[in-house]
Amino acid sequence: MRIAVIVTTYNRPDALAAVLAGYRAQRDAKFELIVADDGSTEDTRAVVAAFKSRAQFPVAHVWHEDRGFRAAAIRNRAIAATSAEYIVFSDGDCVPAQRFVAQHQRFAERGWFVAGNRILLSEAFTRRVLGAALPIHEWNRWLPLVTLPDSGFRKSAPQRWEGVKTCNLAAWRDDLLRVNGLDETYEGWGLEDSDLVIRMLHAGVKHKSARFAAPLFHLWHPDNDRSRLTDNQRRLDAILHSGRMAAQLGISQYL
Repeated sequence: MRIAVIVTTYNRPDALAAVLAGYRAQRDAKFELIVADDGSTEDTRAVVAAFKSRAQFPVAHVWHEDRGFRAAAIRNRAIAATSAEYIVFSDGDCVPAQRFVAQHQRFAERGWFVAGNRILLSEAFTRRVLGAALPIHEWNRWLPLVTLPDSGFRKSAPQRWEGVKTCNLAAWRDDLLRVNGLDETYEGWGLEDSDLVIRMLHAGVKHKSARFAAPLFHLWHPDNDRSRLTDNQRRLDAILHSGRMAAQLGISQYL
């Protein structure tokens, strides 16, 4: 099974460098990595280029111009840029533990998408991590719950969409194509990931939990501009009360 990790970023090269260091330290390097860049400046391009020269796996940089928060669009472009069978989504401020990719590979199962969790770091500690380049991806003492045995709770909420976020989400590429990827009518921060998950549920793809097994360290940042959240909530309410599977404006335009 070929895996692509898609890391979304926007003008935070110091955080992205910490995240990429975490992927370079993965215990299983059998994956490709795509930086899905929502319009960053040359500083981010330089970070990606330097990382690509050292990485032991393929690295690509997919970019579009900065026209505001368009995470759905850049993720669709990144999905279109790979032929990998399995996609792991994350963000450029979420540092993976060393077994992150391997754990997602272990949980992959046809008919299911997989949602993991994140460990929120404080503002002060985030400054320390980035200022001193602390290798938090190696700090397994932070992850006492990783060794919990798997049990029925992994599949105990197959229809759950609440709380699932694209900072830690994995799905089969053909399932993503079947629902036409993310819906780009969501612009501005918020809810495009919930919309994707609900439409996958409508398509019969079920929710499997990877909580406490594939965590990420989420670097602190100020809240995003939420001025479009009300409009996005209306879109989400509409999809919740329908059986629609396909994004209105999705990945098909890039294929």
